[in-house]
Amino acid sequence: MDAIVATNNKNKLKEIKAYLQGHFDSIKSLKEVGINIEIEETGTTFLENSIIKAKTISKMTNAVAIADDSGLCVDALNGAPGVYSARFAGEPCDDLKNNEKLLATLEQKGVISYKDRTAHYTSVIVIYYPDDHYISGEGKVEGHILDHYEGDGGFGYDPLFFCDELNKTFAQVTLEEKNTVSHRARALDDVLKKL
Repeated sequence: MDAIVATNNKNKLKEIKAYLQGHFDSIKSLKEVGINIEIEETGTTFLENSIIKAKTISKMTNAVAIADDSGLCVDALNGAPGVYSARFAGEPCDDLKNNEKLLATLEQKGVISYKDRTAHYTSVIVIYYPDDHYISGEGKVEGHILDHYEGDGGFGYDPLFFCDELNKTFAQVTLEEKNTVSHRARALDDVLKKL
């Protein structure tokens, strides 16, 4: 059985392929199967958005589709930016603008102390089958939001997200280190148990 990953993000694709190879005859990207669409994420949860993306691709191709939705949830902001993480500062997606808006929002709310800046990354992976059934897995990693940037690796909020387990920001670690604790790796582990 073949599977298609409903993403144009090369980093997500690489990670998903590495985890799920051997469970499918082949795992291909949207580009590899000639699909060039941006699927509108209208869900209010990571699970809803993952289902929307995976179901859309499964219906278009009559194949198994794999989707991930993930984001940063800051406790002092009632879980924001959450499902809106990629577009927190508006369109088009811009990591620097998103980070600046996050820092400004925390400052405006008076959330200055490190101990009050708890946050977590969440990822939900969905594997959607043409017969309309799906399995899902969820992963989280806990941390804090710094008031300054640390490190020059990673992407998204990684320079501000201080991972409690690694005692560094996600922008200060190698991809291999990040994958030992990352929310996406944990979601993939969770989904693998159900495959």
